[in-house]
Amino acid sequence: MHLGRDVTLYVLARLGMVAAVMALLMLVNVPLLVAMAVGVVVALPLSLFLFRGMRARVAAGLNERGEARKAERDRLRAQLRGETA
Repeated sequence: MHLGRDVTLYVLARLGMVAAVMALLMLVNVPLLVAMAVGVVVALPLSLFLFRGMRARVAAGLNERGEARKAERDRLRAQLRGETA
């Protein structure tokens, strides 16, 4: 599993969507700061639908990593208590 790569792609896809919305708005002469604000607000809900699969992969990867870290932490705590696994 390549969680780092998946997270990077997801972040870049969302930033790309913000940039695309901004570019469309700037084509119709909307000021830069307004286009940026609208781009962020519009891209958030839109990306939730368009990047659903990518978001699910990232969430699953983060969940797996969290479970692995918890298991390792529990193993180390058991060693500190003197328990053998």
